[in-house]
Amino acid sequence: MARPRKPLLSRDRIVEAASALVDSEGLDAVSTRRLAAELGVSGPSLYNHFRNKDEILDAVADAVSAQVDLSMFEEPDARDWRAALHDWAVSYRAALAEHPHIVPVLAQGPGRRPAGLRVADAVFGAMVRAGWPPAQATYIGALMRYFITGSALGSFARGFVDDETAYDPADYPHLGQAHLLADRRQKVDEGAFETGLRALVDGLSLQYEQLEPGQLPPAGTVRPAPRRS
Repeated sequence: MARPRKPLLSRDRIVEAASALVDSEGLDAVSTRRLAAELGVSGPSLYNHFRNKDEILDAVADAVSAQVDLSMFEEPDARDWRAALHDWAVSYRAALAEHPHIVPVLAQGPGRRPAGLRVADAVFGAMVRAGWPPAQATYIGALMRYFITGSALGSFARGFVDDETAYDPADYPHLGQAHLLADRRQKVDEGAFETGLRALVDGLSLQYEQLEPGQLPPAGTVRPAPRRS
């Protein structure tokens, strides 16, 4: 009986294998030699699809960007820009939380990555349609990327040890409960993200109310937020 053929090597197979390595062992685990061994192929065969390790990591990062929900910026979605920005940020952070080791690559910006550029285009376009001047829309996109990727780079709660003796009240009079934070990591980190996100969106809303009325466009894909009287 003929031996079953191995699946043909493809970009998707390489990205899938690289993503699994990054998720389980981190960025340093990825090399063309290691990937070739994981895929059961010769090392040079990878160069038919990618020029080097950096291109592979770019593709892994872009695959994560492709998981981010952008539907809130599209027709016929009825959310105003504030709700759309909030919901997009939640989706973006959720994607990063699933793949935390790739965040340093994503934090560098989209570069030439198609999915990453689609994310940037969707956010910028939505903010401009809502009435933000292009320069401010650019700042908002940058601000949100700083906040979201920063929140995914590490855990505040995990930075505290669970040893109560590490927080002598004589030295740290306000850290009497700090040893409990590590066990409540998810709740603390998610609560901090939501608190910060709402503060950002609320602050942007105050700036938005100061825009000249003539800057607001007709009703479009992402509607302007209601103005206070």
